[in-house]
Amino acid sequence: MGSVRSVTSVMPHGIARCLALGERSLLEHGDLGASRSWFDAGYAAAEAAGQASGMAQAALGLGGLWVHEHRTAAAAAAVEFRQRQALAMLDPATPLALRLLARLAAEADYRAGSAERILTVVDDARSARDPTALAEALGLAHHCVLGPDDGPLREALVTELLQVASCSGRRIDSLMGVLWRTVDRFLAADPHAERSLGELRQLLAERDNDAVSFVVAAIDVMLQVRAGTLDEAERLAEACVSQGKRIGDADADAWHGAQLLSIRWYQGRDVELLPLLVDLARSTTLGAADGAFDAAVAAVAAHAGDRRRAAGALGRVVGSDASHPPRRSTWLVCLNGVVEAAHLLEDASVAAHAYRLLEPYAPLPMTASLAVTCFGSVHHALGLASLTLGDVPRAVRHLEAAVSSNTALGHWPAVVASRTRLAQALRLRGYRGDAELSASLLAEARQDAADLNLALPPSPSPSHRGPSAPAAIRCRRRGRLWQVSLGTRAALIEDVRGMSYLAILLAHPGREVLALELASPAAARPRATVQPVLDPAARDAYRTRITRLRQELLAVDGADRSRMGAIEHEIGWVEAELGSARGLFGRSRRFTDDAERARVAVSKAIHRAIGRVEDAEPVIGAMLRSGVQTGRHCCYLPAGAEREHGPDDSIERHPDREPK
Repeated sequence: MGSVRSVTSVMPHGIARCLALGERSLLEHGDLGASRSWFDAGYAAAEAAGQASGMAQAALGLGGLWVHEHRTAAAAAAVEFRQRQALAMLDPATPLALRLLARLAAEADYRAGSAERILTVVDDARSARDPTALAEALGLAHHCVLGPDDGPLREALVTELLQVASCSGRRIDSLMGVLWRTVDRFLAADPHAERSLGELRQLLAERDNDAVSFVVAAIDVMLQVRAGTLDEAERLAEACVSQGKRIGDADADAWHGAQLLSIRWYQGRDVELLPLLVDLARSTTLGAADGAFDAAVAAVAAHAGDRRRAAGALGRVVGSDASHPPRRSTWLVCLNGVVEAAHLLEDASVAAHAYRLLEPYAPLPMTASLAVTCFGSVHHALGLASLTLGDVPRAVRHLEAAVSSNTALGHWPAVVASRTRLAQALRLRGYRGDAELSASLLAEARQDAADLNLALPPSPSPSHRGPSAPAAIRCRRRGRLWQVSLGTRAALIEDVRGMSYLAILLAHPGREVLALELASPAAARPRATVQPVLDPAARDAYRTRITRLRQELLAVDGADRSRMGAIEHEIGWVEAELGSARGLFGRSRRFTDDAERARVAVSKAIHRAIGRVEDAEPVIGAMLRSGVQTGRHCCYLPAGAEREHGPDDSIERHPDREPK
């Protein structure tokens, strides 16, 4: 709040006293509720006396320490009105006016899920060279950029805040700088996060601030959950919520609900919390546009078998906007709930959507708000989404990474959960040695769960091997286009060579087909015989086929453009195959040359075709990316289908399926 003495020296005693006590409650003691009472009284007295500076000081103090402290529409509107009324009475060039502008900009940005306005005010504060105004603007800006994309920006803001704090003369600026750096390090899985937390504890030991120590208490609950000491975590959570309510922090109930959910989730008792989660999802104490509790309701209701409630909550979170929900401080935890619910509801569409949104953040932990709760590595959610989509090999890769990342975090309940899911995925994959490794991992997970009194994730039912419909993806020729469909979803794709290859693979799920066979034009025609190489008899047959096709082309009615296009396409294909059968100086190519040439050409063509499908119909495209494998042998392996031959070392992955 800056020095009040210069402002209050010309104010009536009652106004000055209210402002001084409000500042002391807010900045020294961290008592948010008491400070609001003093600033409210100060504003009323200053307004009655016509004291513009007193009104501005009180209106600024009513904003509080954090952004979005006033959660109901009426309370937020009342405070904003006072701030704008006071601002209109000030000289715009004064530091107090700049601080009010920063508060108004931060509140508007937080509601909109952006930081454009407050970062502009930060630039203005730098130019004004007022340390107090700049420190406040930097702290407010940091609160508006807590999403997973904003790590580098947060680091820059905190570094500058700590530098400015040495000039502002306010202890609260240093305290907030160290707090924000601690939070940032936990959000980024920085190995030095607990070192920053130790520095923050030392500052609070010198002189406590209840608002900051409330955040530290919430982080302590999260750390106890990571350690697997869930009874102690629950005890600390009860003390934490009591402290938050005592000081008037609007997040007290929501943080407590999130902490209880993480505890009960790993205990396997999350269903007990469903009524509480439903109430929290409707609560006026939640932050702006926060869908995390709706996602929690979806996951827990699905676990309880209440599919209608789960589907409704999931629909509220996902909506129709591809970027929904906004990337706020709870975004990763929210999507974790979405993935869990989609898995239990067997909703491949939502799982594919969530996978695409989460994939860029694979290295991060799913940590909410100011690091008050954590559900382990994003890799775990990506692995579960992959299982829902039936992409078992990709699930294995993500879950292996999840076990490693959760071990580095020291999040032992998450390690148990990821290890259990990895064991399930290995059993589903069924490669040589997978069964033994799965049994070993599951035994280890069971032992750790028994030691920590945890519950293991449920084993997937047969339907959880993936969505029920991937094997029914159909690809049919429609004139010069291809129609790809899955249930009620459908898309028309232009005729590129890889589409005919996809049609063959989709018609025979689980069957390995030589790329050389796919490259043969006869393979694209029903009931045709495929020859592995072009021997003299095959070349004669192709030449005969070209002659017949040309005769058919002459006989086709000129108005039947679809038939003409199909014949012309096959003529070009056969001619190309004949040309590819000739090597240097017209000599026939050897079998190995043809096989390698077919592997490269067919793989590229299939990958391009899948890209076209994904552009037109993302859900079907994601399932194709998950299920189609290319190499010397190509195969479409949907969930639940078994390969007709064993895993082949020559099979290549689509580049987009590799984890980032």
